[in-house]
Amino acid sequence: MPPYKFISKKVINKGWSCDKKYCVITDDGIKYLLRITPKEKSANRENIFRIQKQLASLDVSMCKPVELGKCKEGIYILQTWIDGKDAEEIIPHLTNSEQYYYGLEAGKMLKIIHSIPAPKNHPDWEFRFNAKMDSKIKMYNECHIKFDGAKDMISYMNSNRHLLANRPQTFQHGDYHIGNMMIEKNKIVIIDFDRYDFGDPWEEFNRIVWCVQISPMFASGIINGYFDNKVPFKFWKLLALYISSNTLSSIPWAIKFGESEVNTMLNQAKNIMNWYNNMQNPIPTWYRDIVIK
Repeated sequence: MPPYKFISKKVINKGWSCDKKYCVITDDGIKYLLRITPKEKSANRENIFRIQKQLASLDVSMCKPVELGKCKEGIYILQTWIDGKDAEEIIPHLTNSEQYYYGLEAGKMLKIIHSIPAPKNHPDWEFRFNAKMDSKIKMYNECHIKFDGAKDMISYMNSNRHLLANRPQTFQHGDYHIGNMMIEKNKIVIIDFDRYDFGDPWEEFNRIVWCVQISPMFASGIINGYFDNKVPFKFWKLLALYISSNTLSSIPWAIKFGESEVNTMLNQAKNIMNWYNNMQNPIPTWYRDIVIK
Protein backbone atom coordinates (compact mmCIF):
# COMPACT_ATOMS: atom_id res chain seq x y z
CA MET A 1 0.00 0.00 0.00
CA PRO A 2 1.07 3.64 -0.41
CA PRO A 3 3.58 5.05 2.11
CA TYR A 4 0.86 6.94 3.93
CA LYS A 5 -0.57 6.25 7.34
CA PHE A 6 -4.36 6.14 7.07
CA ILE A 7 -6.28 6.99 10.23
CA SER A 8 -9.64 6.57 8.50
CA LYS A 9 -10.88 4.40 5.63
CA LYS A 10 -14.51 4.56 4.48
CA VAL A 11 -15.96 2.35 1.73
CA ILE A 12 -17.59 4.12 -1.25
CA ASN A 13 -20.42 2.11 -2.79
CA LYS A 14 -20.97 4.06 -6.01
CA GLY A 15 -20.37 3.40 -9.68
CA TRP A 16 -20.30 0.35 -11.97
CA SER A 17 -16.61 -0.50 -11.97
CA CYS A 18 -15.06 -3.54 -10.33
CA ASP A 19 -12.74 -1.32 -8.26
CA LYS A 20 -12.95 -1.15 -4.51
CA LYS A 21 -13.13 2.55 -3.60
CA TYR A 22 -12.40 4.23 -0.29
CA CYS A 23 -12.29 7.70 1.16
CA VAL A 24 -9.10 7.67 3.21
CA ILE A 25 -7.66 10.25 5.59
CA THR A 26 -3.95 10.39 6.40
CA ASP A 27 -2.46 11.20 9.78
CA ASP A 28 -1.83 14.77 8.61
CA GLY A 29 -5.56 15.22 7.91
CA ILE A 30 -5.53 15.03 4.09
CA LYS A 31 -8.33 13.18 2.31
CA TYR A 32 -7.68 10.98 -0.74
CA LEU A 33 -9.65 8.65 -2.98
CA LEU A 34 -8.14 5.16 -2.92
CA ARG A 35 -9.09 2.83 -5.78
CA ILE A 36 -8.01 -0.82 -5.79
CA THR A 37 -8.39 -2.80 -9.02
CA PRO A 38 -8.32 -6.64 -8.90
CA LYS A 39 -5.21 -8.15 -10.47
CA GLU A 40 -7.14 -9.76 -13.33
CA LYS A 41 -8.64 -6.36 -14.29
CA SER A 42 -5.58 -4.19 -13.74
CA ALA A 43 -3.68 -4.51 -17.05
CA ASN A 44 -4.38 -0.94 -18.19
CA ARG A 45 -3.97 0.88 -14.86
CA GLU A 46 -0.43 2.10 -15.53
CA ASN A 47 -1.60 3.59 -18.83
CA ILE A 48 -4.56 5.41 -17.30
CA PHE A 49 -2.38 6.74 -14.48
CA ARG A 50 0.11 8.12 -17.03
CA ILE A 51 -2.63 9.74 -19.14
CA GLN A 52 -4.34 11.21 -16.08
CA LYS A 53 -1.01 12.81 -15.15
CA GLN A 54 -0.87 14.28 -18.65
CA LEU A 55 -4.44 15.60 -18.42
CA ALA A 56 -3.80 17.13 -15.00
CA SER A 57 -0.82 18.99 -16.49
CA LEU A 58 -3.21 20.46 -19.08
CA ASP A 59 -5.32 21.94 -16.26
CA VAL A 60 -8.30 19.63 -16.71
CA SER A 61 -10.47 19.98 -13.61
CA MET A 62 -10.41 16.39 -12.42
CA CYS A 63 -9.69 13.89 -9.69
CA LYS A 64 -5.88 14.07 -9.95
CA PRO A 65 -3.59 11.02 -9.73
CA VAL A 66 -1.15 10.97 -6.81
CA GLU A 67 0.41 7.51 -6.69
CA LEU A 68 0.14 4.08 -8.31
CA GLY A 69 1.42 0.81 -6.88
CA LYS A 70 0.82 -2.85 -6.15
CA CYS A 71 -0.90 -4.40 -3.16
CA LYS A 72 -2.20 -7.84 -2.19
CA GLU A 73 -5.58 -7.20 -3.87
CA GLY A 74 -4.20 -5.84 -7.14
CA ILE A 75 -3.21 -2.36 -8.31
CA TYR A 76 -4.02 0.74 -6.29
CA ILE A 77 -4.31 4.33 -7.45
CA LEU A 78 -4.38 7.15 -4.93
CA GLN A 79 -6.13 10.29 -6.17
CA THR A 80 -6.99 13.71 -4.82
CA TRP A 81 -10.28 13.88 -2.98
CA ILE A 82 -13.05 16.01 -4.50
CA ASP A 83 -14.78 17.85 -1.69
CA GLY A 84 -17.94 18.57 -3.65
CA LYS A 85 -21.34 17.19 -4.62
CA ASP A 86 -22.58 15.12 -7.53
CA ALA A 87 -23.39 17.37 -10.50
CA GLU A 88 -26.58 15.44 -11.26
CA GLU A 89 -27.91 16.39 -7.81
CA ILE A 90 -26.99 20.08 -8.04
CA ILE A 91 -27.58 21.13 -11.65
CA PRO A 92 -31.36 20.48 -11.91
CA HIS A 93 -31.96 23.01 -9.12
CA LEU A 94 -30.03 25.83 -10.79
CA THR A 95 -31.31 28.49 -13.18
CA ASN A 96 -31.26 27.71 -16.91
CA SER A 97 -28.33 30.06 -17.47
CA GLU A 98 -26.33 28.45 -14.63
CA GLN A 99 -27.03 24.97 -16.02
CA TYR A 100 -25.90 26.14 -19.44
CA TYR A 101 -22.68 27.72 -18.14
CA TYR A 102 -21.71 24.49 -16.35
CA GLY A 103 -22.33 22.66 -19.63
CA LEU A 104 -20.06 25.11 -21.47
CA GLU A 105 -17.35 24.42 -18.90
CA ALA A 106 -17.72 20.64 -19.32
CA GLY A 107 -17.60 20.98 -23.12
CA LYS A 108 -14.42 23.04 -23.06
CA MET A 109 -12.77 20.48 -20.78
CA LEU A 110 -13.77 17.65 -23.09
CA LYS A 111 -12.04 19.48 -25.94
CA ILE A 112 -8.82 19.48 -23.87
CA ILE A 113 -9.24 15.77 -23.06
CA HIS A 114 -9.47 15.08 -26.80
CA SER A 115 -6.20 16.93 -27.44
CA ILE A 116 -4.31 13.71 -26.60
CA PRO A 117 -3.96 11.71 -29.85
CA ALA A 118 -4.48 7.97 -30.16
CA PRO A 119 -1.39 5.78 -30.58
CA LYS A 120 -0.11 5.80 -34.17
CA ASN A 121 -0.70 2.08 -34.61
CA HIS A 122 -4.31 2.21 -33.40
CA PRO A 123 -6.75 0.22 -35.62
CA ASP A 124 -8.72 2.13 -38.26
CA TRP A 125 -11.88 3.70 -36.83
CA GLU A 126 -14.16 2.93 -39.80
CA PHE A 127 -13.30 -0.77 -39.60
CA ARG A 128 -13.61 -0.88 -35.80
CA PHE A 129 -16.94 0.87 -35.51
CA ASN A 130 -18.55 -0.90 -38.44
CA ALA A 131 -17.72 -4.18 -36.72
CA LYS A 132 -19.13 -2.82 -33.46
CA MET A 133 -22.38 -1.77 -35.16
CA ASP A 134 -22.72 -5.15 -36.86
CA SER A 135 -22.35 -6.82 -33.47
CA LYS A 136 -24.92 -4.54 -31.82
CA ILE A 137 -27.47 -5.01 -34.61
CA LYS A 138 -27.03 -8.78 -34.27
CA MET A 139 -27.43 -8.56 -30.47
CA TYR A 140 -30.67 -6.61 -30.84
CA ASN A 141 -32.09 -8.88 -33.54
CA GLU A 142 -31.46 -11.91 -31.32
CA CYS A 143 -32.97 -10.23 -28.26
CA HIS A 144 -36.57 -11.11 -27.33
CA ILE A 145 -37.32 -7.55 -26.17
CA LYS A 146 -38.05 -5.03 -28.92
CA PHE A 147 -38.90 -1.32 -29.07
CA ASP A 148 -40.76 0.81 -31.59
CA GLY A 149 -38.45 2.55 -34.00
CA ALA A 150 -35.56 0.08 -33.88
CA LYS A 151 -35.90 -0.62 -37.60
CA ASP A 152 -35.61 3.12 -38.30
CA MET A 153 -32.45 3.26 -36.17
CA ILE A 154 -30.89 0.31 -37.99
CA SER A 155 -31.80 1.84 -41.35
CA TYR A 156 -30.22 5.15 -40.30
CA MET A 157 -27.06 3.39 -39.15
CA ASN A 158 -26.70 1.44 -42.39
CA SER A 159 -27.36 4.54 -44.52
CA ASN A 160 -24.71 6.61 -42.75
CA ARG A 161 -21.81 4.20 -42.38
CA HIS A 162 -19.86 6.28 -44.91
CA LEU A 163 -19.52 9.03 -42.25
CA LEU A 164 -17.08 6.81 -40.34
CA ALA A 165 -14.41 7.08 -43.02
CA ASN A 166 -11.25 9.03 -42.21
CA ARG A 167 -12.37 10.04 -38.72
CA PRO A 168 -9.58 11.22 -36.38
CA GLN A 169 -8.90 9.25 -33.20
CA THR A 170 -8.00 10.64 -29.79
CA PHE A 171 -8.04 9.71 -26.14
CA GLN A 172 -11.59 9.27 -24.82
CA HIS A 173 -12.74 9.57 -21.22
CA GLY A 174 -15.03 6.63 -22.05
CA ASP A 175 -18.06 7.60 -19.98
CA TYR A 176 -18.38 11.37 -20.23
CA HIS A 177 -21.70 12.43 -18.79
CA ILE A 178 -23.19 14.27 -15.82
CA GLY A 179 -23.07 11.16 -13.61
CA ASN A 180 -19.27 11.28 -13.75
CA MET A 181 -19.00 14.94 -12.82
CA MET A 182 -19.00 16.77 -9.51
CA ILE A 183 -19.24 20.40 -8.51
CA GLU A 184 -16.56 21.73 -6.18
CA LYS A 185 -16.20 25.43 -5.39
CA ASN A 186 -18.56 26.27 -8.26
CA LYS A 187 -16.49 24.35 -10.82
CA ILE A 188 -17.23 21.17 -12.74
CA VAL A 189 -14.80 18.34 -11.83
CA ILE A 190 -14.45 15.22 -13.99
CA ILE A 191 -14.14 11.81 -12.31
CA ASP A 192 -13.96 8.09 -13.23
CA PHE A 193 -11.63 7.68 -16.20
CA ASP A 194 -11.50 3.89 -15.80
CA ARG A 195 -13.45 3.18 -19.03
CA TYR A 196 -11.04 5.20 -21.15
CA ASP A 197 -10.48 4.32 -24.79
CA PHE A 198 -9.15 5.76 -28.04
CA GLY A 199 -11.46 6.55 -30.94
CA ASP A 200 -13.44 9.20 -32.77
CA PRO A 201 -13.68 12.12 -30.33
CA TRP A 202 -17.26 12.79 -31.46
CA GLU A 203 -18.31 9.31 -30.34
CA GLU A 204 -17.64 10.54 -26.78
CA PHE A 205 -20.94 12.46 -26.99
CA ASN A 206 -22.99 9.26 -27.16
CA ARG A 207 -23.50 9.40 -23.38
CA ILE A 208 -25.10 12.84 -23.63
CA VAL A 209 -28.52 11.16 -23.41
CA TRP A 210 -27.94 10.92 -19.63
CA CYS A 211 -27.20 14.64 -19.47
CA VAL A 212 -30.35 15.47 -21.44
CA GLN A 213 -32.52 13.59 -18.97
CA ILE A 214 -31.16 15.78 -16.17
CA SER A 215 -30.84 19.09 -18.04
CA PRO A 216 -31.20 19.82 -21.77
CA MET A 217 -29.59 23.20 -21.10
CA PHE A 218 -26.51 21.53 -19.60
CA ALA A 219 -26.34 19.10 -22.54
CA SER A 220 -26.62 21.95 -25.04
CA GLY A 221 -23.87 23.79 -23.20
CA ILE A 222 -21.50 20.82 -23.50
CA ILE A 223 -21.88 20.77 -27.28
CA ASN A 224 -21.67 24.53 -27.73
CA GLY A 225 -18.68 24.77 -25.38
CA TYR A 226 -16.85 22.02 -27.25
CA PHE A 227 -17.43 23.60 -30.66
CA ASP A 228 -17.28 27.23 -29.57
CA ASN A 229 -20.86 27.67 -30.83
CA LYS A 230 -19.94 26.52 -34.35
CA VAL A 231 -21.42 23.01 -34.46
CA PRO A 232 -20.86 21.29 -37.85
CA PHE A 233 -23.85 19.50 -39.37
CA LYS A 234 -21.73 16.36 -39.84
CA PHE A 235 -21.41 16.17 -36.05
CA TRP A 236 -25.18 15.87 -35.67
CA LYS A 237 -25.39 13.11 -38.27
CA LEU A 238 -22.58 11.14 -36.63
CA LEU A 239 -23.98 11.68 -33.14
CA ALA A 240 -27.35 10.28 -34.24
CA LEU A 241 -25.50 7.23 -35.56
CA TYR A 242 -23.51 6.75 -32.35
CA ILE A 243 -26.56 7.18 -30.14
CA SER A 244 -28.55 4.74 -32.29
CA SER A 245 -25.81 2.14 -31.97
CA ASN A 246 -25.71 2.53 -28.18
CA THR A 247 -29.48 2.41 -27.87
CA LEU A 248 -29.78 -0.85 -29.78
CA SER A 249 -27.30 -2.64 -27.53
CA SER A 250 -28.68 -1.11 -24.32
CA ILE A 251 -31.72 -3.40 -24.36
CA PRO A 252 -29.90 -6.78 -24.39
CA TRP A 253 -27.28 -5.29 -22.01
CA ALA A 254 -29.97 -4.34 -19.47
CA ILE A 255 -31.60 -7.77 -19.25
CA LYS A 256 -29.01 -9.18 -16.84
CA PHE A 257 -29.69 -6.27 -14.45
CA GLY A 258 -33.43 -6.91 -14.17
CA GLU A 259 -36.78 -5.53 -15.27
CA SER A 260 -36.26 -2.06 -13.81
CA GLU A 261 -33.10 -1.46 -15.86
CA VAL A 262 -34.79 -2.83 -18.99
CA ASN A 263 -37.68 -0.40 -18.53
CA THR A 264 -35.21 2.46 -18.07
CA MET A 265 -33.59 1.64 -21.41
CA LEU A 266 -36.92 1.17 -23.18
CA ASN A 267 -38.08 4.59 -21.95
CA GLN A 268 -34.79 6.08 -23.07
CA ALA A 269 -35.20 4.53 -26.53
CA LYS A 270 -38.68 6.04 -26.78
CA ASN A 271 -37.34 9.47 -25.83
CA ILE A 272 -34.55 9.22 -28.38
CA MET A 273 -36.99 8.37 -31.17
CA ASN A 274 -38.99 11.47 -30.22
CA TRP A 275 -35.85 13.66 -30.18
CA TYR A 276 -34.97 12.55 -33.70
CA ASN A 277 -38.51 12.41 -35.13
CA ASN A 278 -38.10 8.70 -35.89
CA MET A 279 -34.60 9.34 -37.25
CA GLN A 280 -35.84 11.89 -39.80
CA ASN A 281 -34.00 14.86 -38.27
CA PRO A 282 -30.40 14.47 -37.00
CA ILE A 283 -30.60 17.59 -34.80
CA PRO A 284 -32.39 16.51 -31.59
CA THR A 285 -35.36 18.54 -30.35
CA TRP A 286 -33.75 19.24 -26.95
CA TYR A 287 -30.78 21.14 -28.41
CA ARG A 288 -30.62 24.88 -27.70
CA ASP A 289 -28.45 26.99 -30.00
CA ILE A 290 -27.46 29.72 -27.54
CA VAL A 291 -24.62 32.19 -28.02
CA ILE A 292 -23.50 34.06 -24.91
CA LYS A 293 -21.58 37.27 -25.65
